[in-house]
Amino acid sequence: MDARRRYALVGAGARAEMFLRALAVDHAGTAELVALADVNPSRMAAHNRWLTGLGVPAVPTYPAAEFTTMLAAERVDEVLVTSVDRTHADYVVAALEAGCDVITEKPMTVDAEGCRRILDAVERTGKRVQVAFNYRFNPLHEAVREVLAAGELGEIGSVHFEWLLDVRHGADYFRRWHRDKANSGGLLVHKSGHHFDLVNWWLGAEPAQVYADGRLFFYGEAGQRHGYARDYERAHDAPAAEGDPFALRLRDNPRLRELYLDAEADDGYRRDQNVFAPGVTIEDDMAVLVRYDTGATMTYHLTAYAPWEGYRLMVNGSRGRLELEVVESDHVSAAGAGEVKGAAIHGVTEAEEQGRATLTLRPFWAPPRELPLPAGYSRSGHGGADSRMTDVLFGAAKDPLERSATARDGALALLTGLAANRSIEIGSPVRVADLLDLP
Repeated sequence: MDARRRYALVGAGARAEMFLRALAVDHAGTAELVALADVNPSRMAAHNRWLTGLGVPAVPTYPAAEFTTMLAAERVDEVLVTSVDRTHADYVVAALEAGCDVITEKPMTVDAEGCRRILDAVERTGKRVQVAFNYRFNPLHEAVREVLAAGELGEIGSVHFEWLLDVRHGADYFRRWHRDKANSGGLLVHKSGHHFDLVNWWLGAEPAQVYADGRLFFYGEAGQRHGYARDYERAHDAPAAEGDPFALRLRDNPRLRELYLDAEADDGYRRDQNVFAPGVTIEDDMAVLVRYDTGATMTYHLTAYAPWEGYRLMVNGSRGRLELEVVESDHVSAAGAGEVKGAAIHGVTEAEEQGRATLTLRPFWAPPRELPLPAGYSRSGHGGADSRMTDVLFGAAKDPLERSATARDGALALLTGLAANRSIEIGSPVRVADLLDLP
């Protein structure tokens, strides 16, 4: 009798490939992929072709509307949710109520109501939800946690965290469904949720109050005043898109062409929208101030139109300061600006530009010490985090650092972003408990 754990995936977009490859190839001895569900049959067919190319049998496919039918028919033990963010709560709750455990892509959902539904379903069913916060598994971020947990800085007073998305990576959020805040919650939920979760995990703290400001400065119709906008709706077959460094050329990339351009007839989804076209409802420049239940504060800034990609972290404590600087790509070439960062499928291959990382401890009354980069750190797969995460999620590795994120962890990261969004709307601080009071 086959004792492998049975997995199904809902949401057959680009991010699904990492999980499917991990299940079907890396963890085939203990895990079995048994089904796919999506609104688009062509995308599921593309994934099945890629699986068979790896020597793995194709799996049954189901329309998304038959999700619960799939769970019963295929005797699913655990569900992977990689669908559009606004649909996460529906799939997570349905899977829990069908007796399945769940691994969901971040964000866990996009609003407080969906968050409450998930938490209630976890409590009601006794099943498990894990949120795929892969940044926890980056060896550099593990090193930060170890330094802080060892008390090297004493009591933590404040954090400054700056994240830069370059004009290749940042632009991509404005070509696709993420550009509509109803779908993604905006970058403070979809992207910054990673970063908010890291700080919660590093500090062992929970957000109490959030104040934020942000605007759409560079993309959308704002691009008109900066001189970058061109007159087309989507790049495919648009003469005005020729030579535009912000245009994504689906036809030139076999993976993207098969997954999106060839699948358009099924649902009309266009992956290559003009980043400066009307209809963008998310911000691209955001500043956030968070106060935690420990008394520590964080100043955070996300820029989605930077010339280079990376981040800076500074943690100030009663015994000194820790500084992390990561340059993932030092520039974006004009020829590469219209590509998807890293690869057609995000996270599989590294960017071609050169980067670097430094981790520096600055104690009081002593020279600074540059700490060695930890073993396992890589410039591919989110610093080597993706494979390390799937090893833990699919049971092949132990987790002494408690890197696996629970539904409650997902809620805390989400609520930080939701409180920031609300603060931008009303222009004043927002108590996290006023959005959702967690026990």
